[in-house]
Amino acid sequence: MTLDYVTIEKRDGVAIVRFDRKQNLNAFNEKLVRELTEAARSLHDDLETHAVVLAGAANGFSAGFDLKATDSWTTETDDLRRRQRAYGGVRLCKAWEEMPQVTIAAMERLAVGAGVAIALACDWRVMGRSAYLYVPEVRIGLNLQWGALPRLITLVGPARAKRICLMCEKMPVAQALDWGLVDEVADDGGTVDRALEMAATVLAMPPATVRLVKEAVNATAGALHAATSFADADQSQLTATFGQAAAARTSFREKRQRREKQG
Repeated sequence: MTLDYVTIEKRDGVAIVRFDRKQNLNAFNEKLVRELTEAARSLHDDLETHAVVLAGAANGFSAGFDLKATDSWTTETDDLRRRQRAYGGVRLCKAWEEMPQVTIAAMERLAVGAGVAIALACDWRVMGRSAYLYVPEVRIGLNLQWGALPRLITLVGPARAKRICLMCEKMPVAQALDWGLVDEVADDGGTVDRALEMAATVLAMPPATVRLVKEAVNATAGALHAATSFADADQSQLTATFGQAAAARTSFREKRQRREKQG
């Protein structure tokens, strides 16, 4: 696959995977999802790479999934094709979660929706001081998917997971650190450098043991994750058909169009 939005740089046992659509605050579309999935899978059997840093655009890790990219989905009549498209993000996050290397997300400015989901699939997260996290799916009548909900609950517990998903509040870095959603804070523009410092510490450890321990922790922490989220994309397709959900997305699009005309 030709990678137009994703680059992979390897240096001394570390791979830096960067993704940047150069538009819409680096929001995901299907092509970006496929490219990042392929990038992750290409590293699964790499025995020379022991840590992977995932970085988005400098002006924003990711603004979530681009709703403009889903406008054509409503015209899809083939059930299998529609379901295949809906589960692209699930396959993406699974590919990142199952990487044998230690993975570190380096997040600048903002991580929204799908941007939070892919970061949760990584082992650790580094966040810029002025960045924020935001999970707005319920606001537009959707559920948090991509297998992210059980990962979120594992990190912060059920009550905080409900607040994050149901109150749709923008979470500043201090709160994200306190709640355990991020592991390190760096100066703006310095998240990749801090992630590389963390990776260097990992590289000093016996690599086979590191992989074994990561697999053991993931197996324990995520033992029920697949069972509780296996149908989350189907659930999202269902909730999207609710009348109030459709009205919420229409309102969101109208507000977005007004902002675009103004600026």
